[in-house]
Order: sequence, then C-alpha cells, then structure tokens
Amino acid sequence: MADNKKPAKAPDRKANRRGAARLAAVQALYQMDIGGAGINDIFAEFESHWLGNEVEGEKYLPAEAAFFRDVVSGVVRDQARLDPLIDEALSKGWPLKRIDAILRAVLRAGSYELEHRKDVPGRVVVSEYVDVAHAFVEKDETGMVNAVLDQIARQFRGDEFVRS
Repeated sequence: MADNKKPAKAPDRKANRRGAARLAAVQALYQMDIGGAGINDIFAEFESHWLGNEVEGEKYLPAEAAFFRDVVSGVVRDQARLDPLIDEALSKGWPLKRIDAILRAVLRAGSYELEHRKDVPGRVVVSEYVDVAHAFVEKDETGMVNAVLDQIARQFRGDEFVRS
C-alpha cells in the first residue's frame, strides 16, 4: 500500500538564504582578514563566483545578497567598536587577536547582527553563527562562540534573554 503522507514542510526559504548569506559573509570576512582584500573586490568575487554557484565541486546555496552585503559592510564599518566588545566577552588571557581568523569572522559577524539586525531574534542569531562555526571548527570552539555571542546578545538584547 502506498504511503500518501506529504513530505515534511521544507524550512523557510528565506531562512535558508539568510543562513547561506551568513556563511558567505564569514568566508568573505575571513578572506579580508587574512588576505587584505578590499570590500568591493570581495563583493564582486562572492556575488559572481560563490553565491548560489558551484565552487570546487561544492554547490553553494543561493544567498540573500542584500543580507550578505549588510553583514560584511557593517562589520567592516563597526569593527573598531565590535572588537573591544568581543575582547571583553572572551576569557581573560585570550584576546581576539589570538583567536583563529575564521572564529574572529564568526564573532564579528554575529556581534554585528546582534546589534543591528533587530528583525532577527537574538537566540536565532546566536544559534545560526554557532552553526556556521560548526562548518569550520571543532565542538569545543563552537561552545566558545556560543558563550561569547550569548554574552554579547545579553548586552544588545537583554530584554530577549530575561529568564522566566
């Protein structure tokens, strides 16, 4: 007998496009950090070669380009203010400059979004960037990302993180 159940509803397409934009933003920020590429070059490269295309045999999800641009340009614009906040949230003795470049990119992007993208719930932002970190680092490092972003979220969005 055939099973007539409908498949589970696919996750929200916009959420998938935002997740892809976050991953691309972290990769772009990483490239800028280690390679010194400028923001216009990064936008041109990512929008023409990465977002929604196949690179080195990997198919990249279509990303919400405006969201990608907002996160990358916002981090670049606000980095001098974001880095001290991240430094303060990190364990003493581990300043941001000692953290791996990919984790710096994750923490900067997450911090920017927590401060400026009030259209996205804080817990979603933290969870999304922990997921992005999972793509690059081990579990203990993702725990650090979670702890740091949670602390920063409580500064920017304390009302969302009040315990009931």
